[in-house]
Amino acid sequence: MEVSETQSTAVTRGIKVEVQSRFAPERTEPAKGAYCFVYQVRLTNESSETVQLMSRYWVITDANGRIEEVQGAGVVGEQPVLEPGESYDYSSFCPLDTTEGVMQGAYQMVTADGEQFDVVIAPFALNRDEALH
Repeated sequence: MEVSETQSTAVTRGIKVEVQSRFAPERTEPAKGAYCFVYQVRLTNESSETVQLMSRYWVITDANGRIEEVQGAGVVGEQPVLEPGESYDYSSFCPLDTTEGVMQGAYQMVTADGEQFDVVIAPFALNRDEALH
């Protein structure tokens, strides 16, 4: 895998996305080939306009090169509105069939004026071995 860092940061139009992932042994069943990773996301509005997160798009690649795309409204059942200077934090998880992988994607945002734009989620690693160091 080319991405080895379990954290990433990207800024698009003043919207900063910081992600940190970790292996979740408490949700993992190696005998079934099921490995689980938890990731925490912090969105910070460093721009001067109010924005709302409308939907998400993830591209998840496992160690075998299998790609899964996930799309949906909001994040963890919410479509948060961020005023300038505000942050929003949430946690979620990703099951994989392999002990490592990579996630990346985008959030679809809309301004108070109705202008839509995508915010990049930079690639970050899902890595079981990270927990062993």
